Amino acid sequence: MFRSLLLIAIAMMTTQYGRAAADDIPADAKLRMYIGTYTSGDDEGIYVSELDLATGQLAEPKLAAAAVNPSFLAIHPSEKMLYAVGEVDVMDGKKTGGVSGFSIDDHTGELTLINQQSSGGGGPCHLVVDATGTNVLVANYGGGSVACLPINKDGELSEATTFIQHEGSSVNPTRQEGPHAHSINCDPTNHFALVADLGLDKVFVYRFNPRAHTLVPNDPPSVSVPAGGGPRHFAFHPNGRFGYTNNEITLTVTAFEWDDRHGTLTPIQTITTLPEGEPDDPGNSTAEVRVHPNGRFLYVSNRGHDTIAIFSIDEATGRLTPIGHESTRGAIPRNFNIDPTGRYLIAANQDSGNVVAFKIDASTGQLTPTGSEIKAPRPVCIRFLTGK
Repeated sequence: MFRSLLLIAIAMMTTQYGRAAADDIPADAKLRMYIGTYTSGDDEGIYVSELDLATGQLAEPKLAAAAVNPSFLAIHPSEKMLYAVGEVDVMDGKKTGGVSGFSIDDHTGELTLINQQSSGGGGPCHLVVDATGTNVLVANYGGGSVACLPINKDGELSEATTFIQHEGSSVNPTRQEGPHAHSINCDPTNHFALVADLGLDKVFVYRFNPRAHTLVPNDPPSVSVPAGGGPRHFAFHPNGRFGYTNNEITLTVTAFEWDDRHGTLTPIQTITTLPEGEPDDPGNSTAEVRVHPNGRFLYVSNRGHDTIAIFSIDEATGRLTPIGHESTRGAIPRNFNIDPTGRYLIAANQDSGNVVAFKIDASTGQLTPTGSEIKAPRPVCIRFLTGK
């Protein structure tokens, strides 16, 4: 009962900030879409496009804001601000990356810098804004650490109030010589933050207090995946009972049961993301994991293999069954995202510099290209607005 009331409260907070429910989005709407990139040469930063929900067509992207390596993005629940990592190892002469806050122009989609803060460690690669809209949580891959940065009422970022350094290593001497925090996500209750650390083969769980802006290790503090897996990203099932991490190095995905009262993960399955019987190329890796909004399907991107692996989900047990693979029509699919209505999957192919739209069959989970793709320099991350 308590958990149900808590999830309702979180939903009410989200509505308060103006984020539209998926069912409230018109079928012919055009959703604004932001693209995070790696920058070099003439590449400039964060781009903005649109997805036409009626046709699956993507609009030609435009530069929204200049920034250095704004690889991963997070939208504030109010949809009035956007936050981006600055994936660098040195900022202002210090061994740290950065986090930048931007205000969003409602009419043009252009971004205006609010301010920047240190991420606390080198190579920040992932961030989220919590459900209350009062904190940015950031994972530092290079530094192997995580931090919490409060958000002021005007959207400005304050210095980190919590910084936690991971310690240790795992079995792969090349990739796991030390900690590499690769993602951070809040659970559906907004009471816990989960961190996938590729270097340690662990998913850490922190008790999260959004009002106090604190992260505290849970008891137990973490759960392990099979040695050498390299957990990268994490996705919760819409029912809040299950979670999934894609293991980058071994091209697998691990399913967990999630206990939101105690903050514990229990592994229930690890399964390959490659077609049955296909040998793994050591140069390949997974990148992103997503659960469809209807809770029936899970998707994982395979880099090198250049596909999206598709799984059905047993909603009673959380277990996965492979049901197919779809080419991303490009090279090195990094992040991909599913629009809030669940109609389309948008894949960002980093090395080929193209972003491709796929129609999702809600009954089978299969993907079909819409025929629309756009060019973007080294695209890494896709994020949607719903209340345009």
